[in-house]
Amino acid sequence: MPSPRHEEATTGAVSTAVHRAADLLLAATNSGQPCPPVRELFADGDIEAAYAVQRLTTERAVAAGHRLVGRKIGLTSLAVQRQLGVDQPDFGALLSHMAVPHAGLVPAGRLLQPRVEAEVALVLRADLPDPGCTVEDVVAATEFAVPALEIVDSRIDGWDISIVDTIADNASSGLFVLGEERVTPGQVDLSSVRMTLSRNDEPVSAGSGADCLGGPLNASVWLASTLARMGDPLRAGDIVLTGALGPMVTAEAGDVFATEISGLGTARIRFGTEGERA
Repeated sequence: MPSPRHEEATTGAVSTAVHRAADLLLAATNSGQPCPPVRELFADGDIEAAYAVQRLTTERAVAAGHRLVGRKIGLTSLAVQRQLGVDQPDFGALLSHMAVPHAGLVPAGRLLQPRVEAEVALVLRADLPDPGCTVEDVVAATEFAVPALEIVDSRIDGWDISIVDTIADNASSGLFVLGEERVTPGQVDLSSVRMTLSRNDEPVSAGSGADCLGGPLNASVWLASTLARMGDPLRAGDIVLTGALGPMVTAEAGDVFATEISGLGTARIRFGTEGERA
């Protein structure tokens, strides 16, 4: 059995590694130069430490004046879970400076390695504090659903990520766009919606609600239950990005992306070119 002194030293080493990882990710954001994977700082598959990095970077962002406005769910694809050797989704924080208006512009250089995916977003009207959350609870707590684009990004060079890297890097979050149409959950079966994502008017990705853990509401139940068990539940007013409905697509300067999700509507974003003002 490890001695108390050994446990204290181990805890201190992990804490130091957490701060080191957070510093590397922040430096990559500020410099526009991706950093090496941070997983080398931790034991293999140390998800708990990865979330500690995420919490620290979120706290730093809030201290800098940004607001926590919701959460995103990642790794909702079983194929991607298998690729990274995990058996559950992950989550990240949505902050106020990450929101881009529908049909808005992402200035050149704003992100490091952007990729776009389409998904369903929920906006809550009530808290979800129960670790035993159900689909019915999520529906009752949801004010409306909207089509969304998530612009994922990685501060890790070449997207060379493991589960530890992506969680530490705020679930590879970048920006997000909400469409303008608002639909109450009872108006559409979110598990059966069909999604098409186009880049410069050419279809580049497709999928359905069922491709997101069997449905966006299922993914939201996982998130709500997980956060409630952690003592940090979803709150009224939160935005929930429920997970990709199809493969993500690399974005380049000048690209225009649009998604259409049946029963929900559209969301659109444009990536600016060098010298173009937002």
